Amino acid sequence: MRLLEIKGDGFTFTDFDDPDAIPPYAILSHTWEIDEEVTFDELKESTRNKKRKRKRKSGYDKLQFCGQQAKRDGLRYFWVDTCCIDKANKGELSFAINSMFRWYHNATRCYVYLSDVSSRPCNTSDDLSSRPWESDFQRSKWFTRGWTLQELLAPHSVEFFSCEGRRLGDKRSLMQQIHRTTGIPQAALQGAPLSQFNVDERMSWIEQRNTTLEEDKAYSLLGIVDVYVPPIYGEGTASAFKRLMDEISKREKCVQDLHATDPRDDKKRIEDTKGGLLDDSYRWILKNPDFREWHDSRQSQLLWVKGDPGKGKTMLLCGIINELKQSLAKTNLLSYFFCQATDTRINNATAVLRGLLYLLVVQQPSLISHIQKKHDHAGKALFEDANAWIALSKIFTSILQDPNLGSTYLVVDALDECVVDLPKLLDFIAQQSSASPRIKWIVSSRNWPDIEERLAKAGQGVRLSLELNAESVSAAVDVFIQQKVLQLSQDKKYDSKTREAVQHHLSTNADGTFLWVALVYQNLKDVPKRNVRKMLSAFPPGLDSLYKRMMQQLCSSGDADICKEILAVAATVYRPTTLEELVALTEQLEGVLDDPDSIQEIIGQCGSFLTVRENTVYFVHQSAKDFLLAQASRDIFLSGQDAVHRTLAARSLQAMSTTLKRDMYSLHEPGYPIERVEPPQPDPLASSRYSCIYWVDHLCDWNPLSSAADLVDLQDEGSVYEFLRQKYLYWLEALSLCKSMPKGVVSMAKLESLIHVILH
Repeated sequence: MRLLEIKGDGFTFTDFDDPDAIPPYAILSHTWEIDEEVTFDELKESTRNKKRKRKRKSGYDKLQFCGQQAKRDGLRYFWVDTCCIDKANKGELSFAINSMFRWYHNATRCYVYLSDVSSRPCNTSDDLSSRPWESDFQRSKWFTRGWTLQELLAPHSVEFFSCEGRRLGDKRSLMQQIHRTTGIPQAALQGAPLSQFNVDERMSWIEQRNTTLEEDKAYSLLGIVDVYVPPIYGEGTASAFKRLMDEISKREKCVQDLHATDPRDDKKRIEDTKGGLLDDSYRWILKNPDFREWHDSRQSQLLWVKGDPGKGKTMLLCGIINELKQSLAKTNLLSYFFCQATDTRINNATAVLRGLLYLLVVQQPSLISHIQKKHDHAGKALFEDANAWIALSKIFTSILQDPNLGSTYLVVDALDECVVDLPKLLDFIAQQSSASPRIKWIVSSRNWPDIEERLAKAGQGVRLSLELNAESVSAAVDVFIQQKVLQLSQDKKYDSKTREAVQHHLSTNADGTFLWVALVYQNLKDVPKRNVRKMLSAFPPGLDSLYKRMMQQLCSSGDADICKEILAVAATVYRPTTLEELVALTEQLEGVLDDPDSIQEIIGQCGSFLTVRENTVYFVHQSAKDFLLAQASRDIFLSGQDAVHRTLAARSLQAMSTTLKRDMYSLHEPGYPIERVEPPQPDPLASSRYSCIYWVDHLCDWNPLSSAADLVDLQDEGSVYEFLRQKYLYWLEALSLCKSMPKGVVSMAKLESLIHVILH
C-alpha cells in the first residue's frame, strides 16, 4: 500500500509491502474534477515546474486539507485515490480496485470533502450550529457517485467537511440525513456487517448512483458484495455485472458447501444446555498470569487449557470467546470450534478445520478466494472426500499466510473429543501456532500425555492447568453452586434448613467439578422436598462414584432392561440419534413411537446419563459415555459390543426395508435440485435416516467373520443380499435426500471390501 507521509508542510510517498507494517492512516473521500486532480506521476515528479503546476490544481488543495486534518488528528500518514495509485500499471490498478473497500475499512479516519457544500454563515447572526448548509449537504453530488458508496459504508469513522474545510459532523451525528438521502438502512450505516443484508439489497444501493466509466458501476460494488473480479475496461456494463453475479453465485455455493456446522450455533447450544454462562464462573482467568502471558506476548502464540473431566473447560472457553469478541480491534478475526466425540459431524480433524474456515470467511469473505479455485473444480467433495484433510490443511495454511489477514484468534475446545485424526490436528496446530505472530491459538483438552507431547512442538506455548489453579476453579464452582441451589429453592420451595443442607453438601463434595454439581442438581430436581436432606448422602463425591451410584440405581429399577439397551445403542451409534431413529434401532422401544411422552419418560429413567435436546438424544457429557464403555460395559453390553453392532445393522436393514420406496418425497421428476428439496411433514425418512447412512459401518464393525453362523446374512439369499436386490436404488435415492451421497460411496466401497474378504 502506498501512503503519503506528512513531512513539514509537505508530503512524500512511502510504500508499505508488509501489511503488518502499515501504520494508522487517514483516507480521503471526494468527487473528482476533470483535469484538476493531482496524479501519481505529477506528485512523483520533483522538478520546480511540476511542483508549481500541481499546486495550481484545485485537487492539490484537497491533498493539503487531508494532510493537515490528519496531522491535527495525530496521524502521520494519509491516502488519496487520485495520486496514491499508479493507474498506468494495470496490475496495480486491478489490485487497488479490489482492495479499495478494505483500505477504507482499515483507515483510522475517513474525511469526506464536499466541494459543493459551503459552511459560511448566511448572515452575521448565523453560526455553524444553525446548519444552513444542511439542504446543500443532502443534495451534494457526493451522494450520487458510485465509488463513494463503499467510502460511506466501509470506514468506521466517516467525517464530513465543507469546501472551506470546516467539520459538519460524522456518519453517526448525520445518520438521519444520510439515511433519507441514500435509503441505506441505518444498521448498515452504524457498521453492521454487510453480510446481514442480502445481495439484492446491497446492489440496490447503487441504482441511483453514476460512474464516469460505465464498468465502474459494477467494480465499485466488489467490496460491498465481497468478491474479487479483475477489471476489464471496455467490456461494458452488462458484461461487468454478469461477471460480478457469476462470482457471487460461485462464492455463495462455496460457502454453502463449506458449511457443515455453524460453531456460533454450537456455542449457543452448549451454553443453553448448561444453563447459561455465568460471568463470575470464568472471569478469574482474565487475570491469570499464564493467560496474560499468552494474551500480551508476541512470542506466545498457543495457550493450552488442560484439566480433568467436568472442570468447566468448555464454558471457560465460551467466556474467553465472549471477552475476545468485545476487546478485539475491528480488523481482527475470531474463529472457534467445539469438538464432540459423540457427533460425527464435529468429532474429526477435518471438521475442525472446516468449522474454523467457515467462521473466518463469514467474517472476511475475501478469504474465500483461497478455497474457491479448488471448489470450482471439485465441488462439495473438496470438504468430504478421502483427501479432504490434505486439501483443507493446505487451504488453511494459505489463509493464515494471507498478507491481508489481520490479527486472528483461533479457539478449539475439547481436543480429546476429536476421535478421528487427532495426531494430524495436533501437529497442524503446533506447526501453525509458531508460523506467524499475527495468529494466536487457544485449545483445551483433558490431561492426556500424547496431547501434551505433540503440542510441546509449538515451542513458545503456554500451559494453563486447571488443577494447578484449583483455588480459582473452586471459587467459580461455588458461584455455580449458589446459582443451582437458588434455582432448586425457588422451584422446590425449600425451607432455610433444606437450602443450607443442599448448599453444604454440594460445596463440601464438588471438589471443583462443575459437572458433578450439574448432575446432582439434575437428580435433586426429581426428589420431593421432604426427602431431600435424607437423599443427599446418596450423592457421593467424585464423578466416577456418582456415575456408579447412578448405574446401580438404574439396574435396580423396573425399566432396567430397556434402559440398558438404550444406553448400549447410545454408546455405539456414530452420531446422536433423533427419538424416531432411536426407536427404530432399539428393539424394546418397538410400538412406542406414537407415544413421545413415554419415550421421553423412558430416556429420563436412564440414570441422568442421557439428555434430549431438540428431539435428539445426547450423553450429558463425554465422561458419561467413557464411564459406560470402561466401567459399566458388562452391565450394558450383555453379549459384547459386537452384538450391538450386529443388532444395529439388522434393525437398520429392517427399518430401511420397511420405509424406503421410490420417490419418497413425491418430487415427481428425476434430477430435482437437492438444494430445493424440503422434507415433507411427516418426513418418511425420519426413522431410517441414520440407518441409511451408517448401516454398512455397523455391518463392518460387527465382525461377522467371528462366527460361521453370522456369515449367513452376507451370503446369497441373506438379509443384506435381499435388501440390495430389492431396495438398492431406493437406498441411493434416500442417500441423496439425506445429502449423504459421498458417505454412500464410501459405504459401498467398505461393503465391497468386506465381501471380498469373506469370499477369500
